[in-house]
Amino acid sequence: MRNYQRGWIKGDVIAGITVAAYLIPQVMAFASIVGLPAVVGLWAVLGPMAIYFVLGTSRKMSVGPESTTVLMTAAGISALVGAAGGPEHMAEVAALLAIAVGAVCLIGYVGRLGFLTRLLSRPVLVGYLLGIALLMFISQLSEVTKVETSGEQSWQEVASFFQNIHNAHIPTVLMALAVFVLLFLARWIAPKFPAPLLVLLVAAGAVAVFGLDRYDLEVIGEIPRGLPELRLPDFSTVDIWALMPYAVGIAIVGFSDNILTARAFAAEKDEPIDANQELLALGAANIANGLFQGFPVSTSGSRTVLGNTAGAKTQVHSLVVIAIVVMVLLFAGPVLESFPEAALGALVMYAAVQLIDIEELRRIARFRKSELIITAATALALTLFGVLVGIGFAIALSILDLIRRITSPYADVLGYAPGVAGMHSLDDYPDSQPVEGLVVFRYDSPIFFANADDFSARAKQAIDRSPHPIRWFLLNAEANTEMDLTAVDALEKLRVDLESQGIRFAMARVKQNLSRSLAPTGFIKSVGKQYVFTTLPTAVRAYAAEFDERYSRYPEGIPDYILNNEKPSS
Repeated sequence: MRNYQRGWIKGDVIAGITVAAYLIPQVMAFASIVGLPAVVGLWAVLGPMAIYFVLGTSRKMSVGPESTTVLMTAAGISALVGAAGGPEHMAEVAALLAIAVGAVCLIGYVGRLGFLTRLLSRPVLVGYLLGIALLMFISQLSEVTKVETSGEQSWQEVASFFQNIHNAHIPTVLMALAVFVLLFLARWIAPKFPAPLLVLLVAAGAVAVFGLDRYDLEVIGEIPRGLPELRLPDFSTVDIWALMPYAVGIAIVGFSDNILTARAFAAEKDEPIDANQELLALGAANIANGLFQGFPVSTSGSRTVLGNTAGAKTQVHSLVVIAIVVMVLLFAGPVLESFPEAALGALVMYAAVQLIDIEELRRIARFRKSELIITAATALALTLFGVLVGIGFAIALSILDLIRRITSPYADVLGYAPGVAGMHSLDDYPDSQPVEGLVVFRYDSPIFFANADDFSARAKQAIDRSPHPIRWFLLNAEANTEMDLTAVDALEKLRVDLESQGIRFAMARVKQNLSRSLAPTGFIKSVGKQYVFTTLPTAVRAYAAEFDERYSRYPEGIPDYILNNEKPSS
């Protein structure tokens, strides 16, 4: 707030009003799914948003009830309470579950477990947003058509929708289509115009003025009243240890969704997202919700997208949402009761379209096909199986791709190119030449158990392909920052094999930490300290001196400035 700019207030206010109009019916429905009174859904917005405003690190994210964690909460409460549990019992268990989820997040914060989010790469983020866009579309199919859908998975909902599409309610479809078109027209004609809010107001006005509700258009309807009270739930209601597995699952899904959404919407402006601080914010938000008779909350991707589309600049838009929800709970409910649900559904679909970044997909495809596959797989898994499975699948695929690349990395032989200072890959410069009798080999990865055999095979392959008889094998170790014992054994075996062929094994650009880790193994001693060099030029000069001593001439392929220890001419 110290750096808040006056020009941001318009976007934050409009975004807050727009998000609130969508949020109010949504969270009321979420509370019903959990088995709680609809008003509890509105209560579950107030504490989390206020706490995230203070503790969170994302400017755009909208916290509160979210579909995946709501479904997991409903399943957990059903298993813990059973058929005999009444509404009061369910409310106590829901509040305790929220506190338990918060405790799990706080344990993660104390343990600094936020580092695990480093496994979420840029292709995973792009795929996540694409998957969220598809899920947002699917979630609104019933809202914009009044076609009843069924199924636990999104693909089942889509199949059910097309099976029953003949039951589509034409006035609802026309209302949604009109709002959808108006939103795109407004964006095209006046990009800075607060289109989402004004189009919603126009739709609500049309329903009220022209009596469109006589065509069975669904509106938000009556909104419950009353504010929550602060109280500690009864911990004897349920076995806490039986509660914890559900809390851990909800916390993992909630935090994964939280950090992915935060990073995705911070990417454009390079805003810092502190994963550990996000754990603290999410933990405190859930504990507060439990104390205000709520249920576990996380991040809503759809509301975040909606706020971003409507012009949200900072978390001030969440304060606007809080203010509107409080007003609705006290006296302003009738203002929103005439908002048509078809218009809200069309607005969500419009916001989903904004998430699909075609240019970014093209950039990923141009860079590396494997990363495009990760993006597509993330979106597909998220759409078909939900957030938890989708994110887990994407992380596993990213790790497999990383292992594939580091177990068979780029490797090349270096030489000198005319007019270019330093040693470079022979493949990169067609007119470059290797040094006579010297193989300078670079392996672009740490060497460890998974690629030690590959390293040895490609090193020998480089020697076999040399046009000259080889006297020295020089390992340029600048990229080999780490080695395990398997790698040291592989290097020692390679050194012994080369020595039996009369080839000297030498190393250059060995970093101090690598040298210290190799010293206790005896490998440096086996190589000989005089054959471990700090730079490539010193290694090449040492080789040239030995070659000259034996053949009374310098080897071909070494520039004069190397032999004379001079700076290269420009």
